[in-house]
Amino acid sequence: MQRVTAQLVAGLVAAVLSLLADQCWADGGGLSLAERVIWAVNCGGESHVDVHGIHFKKDPLEGKLGKASDYGVRLPILRSSQEDQILYQTERYNEDTFGYDVPIREEGDYILVMKYAEVYFAQSQQKVFDVRLSGHVVVKDLDIFERVGHSTAHDEIVPFSIRRGKLSVQGEVSTFNGKLTVEFVKGYYDNPKVCALYVMKGTLEDVPKLQPHPGLEKREEEEEEEEDGEVGEEGGKKRVPAGSKNRVQSGPRTPNPYAADNSSLMFPILVAFGVFIPTLFCLCRL
Repeated sequence: MQRVTAQLVAGLVAAVLSLLADQCWADGGGLSLAERVIWAVNCGGESHVDVHGIHFKKDPLEGKLGKASDYGVRLPILRSSQEDQILYQTERYNEDTFGYDVPIREEGDYILVMKYAEVYFAQSQQKVFDVRLSGHVVVKDLDIFERVGHSTAHDEIVPFSIRRGKLSVQGEVSTFNGKLTVEFVKGYYDNPKVCALYVMKGTLEDVPKLQPHPGLEKREEEEEEEEDGEVGEEGGKKRVPAGSKNRVQSGPRTPNPYAADNSSLMFPILVAFGVFIPTLFCLCRL
């Protein structure tokens, strides 16, 4: 009897361990970082394999939607390795909301990583936009310069899960039809953009971290001290204006790669005014 019981216990333990191993494998355990990535794109640029072995394919929206820009290639990007600068130097932007569709066939825990760098604007509140994940707003009022400054790598990381036909992200749940839609939503300040993005199986701990930036870390510490130290008249914390925070210096302003030259449109208008006003004056004297 004891022998039978021991066999049953051993069999039960083996079954549990097998289930745990299968779940671990399904969630990305046992795989390298590159093997966990199910989809990756170098937006606005060519294919690229990064230092972690992640293969970013050429932008599938090329010639279809939005505009590609390699304006950032003239700038060194802080917080990024030399080999992966190109992932932050090229970008795709659009004058309206645009996005990418990511096919996902397996259930599990996933991470969306979006890469950004501000290579033009030298102050905050110049480019601000939202990011939606299959209809859910996962990043609100993204101001890249406000986050990290000029020509500095910044990753937005969004964990989500798919189980039993449902997408769960940031406490919200919706029906999942096998296609994840990542949208960059047009706002009031300039055009939405993205430099690169990928989707991987795993958790936040599995995502590679950007290189440290002493100036950025000091700014974050000062912001925390200001929020903790400044108190209003009624004992509440006083809101610190976004524009008053210290930022990483961006250097001199560079020409806008997006702006069109509209000066030629003003010349005919000025000529028309120059002819109209004297004519009107002569008619009034008659």
